[in-house]
Amino acid sequence: METIRTVAWMKERARAARLEQRIIGLVPTMGALHAGHLALVERAKRECSPVYASIFLNPKQFAANEDLSRYPRPLEADVEKLTAANVDGLFLPEAAEIYPAGFSTYVNVEGLSERLEGRSRAGHFRGVSTVVLKLLEIVQPHFAYFGRKDAQQVRIVQQMVRDLNLDTEIVVCPIVREADGLAMSSRNAYLQGEEREAATVLHRALRAVRSEIAVGVRDSLELQRTMTKVLASEPRARVDYAEIVDGETFEPVARVARRCYAVMAVYLGKTRLIDNMLIEPVGEELRVDV
Repeated sequence: METIRTVAWMKERARAARLEQRIIGLVPTMGALHAGHLALVERAKRECSPVYASIFLNPKQFAANEDLSRYPRPLEADVEKLTAANVDGLFLPEAAEIYPAGFSTYVNVEGLSERLEGRSRAGHFRGVSTVVLKLLEIVQPHFAYFGRKDAQQVRIVQQMVRDLNLDTEIVVCPIVREADGLAMSSRNAYLQGEEREAATVLHRALRAVRSEIAVGVRDSLELQRTMTKVLASEPRARVDYAEIVDGETFEPVARVARRCYAVMAVYLGKTRLIDNMLIEPVGEELRVDV
């Protein structure tokens, strides 16, 4: 696996691949790779050649009170995992490569960026949109692979790609979970002692909503009450939000009758975890993907 550290070098590799009419895939990450990331790589390898992964811990998406300094950075282990997964190249730039001196241009997807995660993490999505746009411009992938765990982020990236006429298709892949249902996340490493067991309450809350939908409940407030009741049953959990939202706008819905998400953000101690469940109509029924 080739390690590429500069924008100019990455652009040269991408340009050569496009001249050869090869299908470029990109898996953008912030490192601390787990099986969820590797599932994205596996999907990309089936559909593209070459496949590049990026590791860039983006400072622009962390607020002053957030955990940039604590974020895990096991680079050697990450490189080993990507090498074993037969990734063609790792784009590993320093912050000064992505944000050179005098950098002053940002991307903001209005509306979508202001609810839920955007409300709780001021400036977060501006940082995400900006770095993803830069990565797509640098690597010029035909396909870029994202996990559905970050559902609002993925929707914002899709909107940005559409609005700016970018020549990349955003591929959304299923959530990968631990055996006990906890969604895989680099932040799971922060969980201390009993917090790890307590964190399974997120998945239990989503399963409770799924059970309610299965018996015909469609009122979103009733489903939200179910979700919050399960979350409240765990004394170590502190809920930031738990809502049923439209799958396109991420605005609240009165009834579940079209593509929606059950979304939540929950603190376990100092660790903030997010999770979601996709709800979408299939014929006369609702399919639930948790």
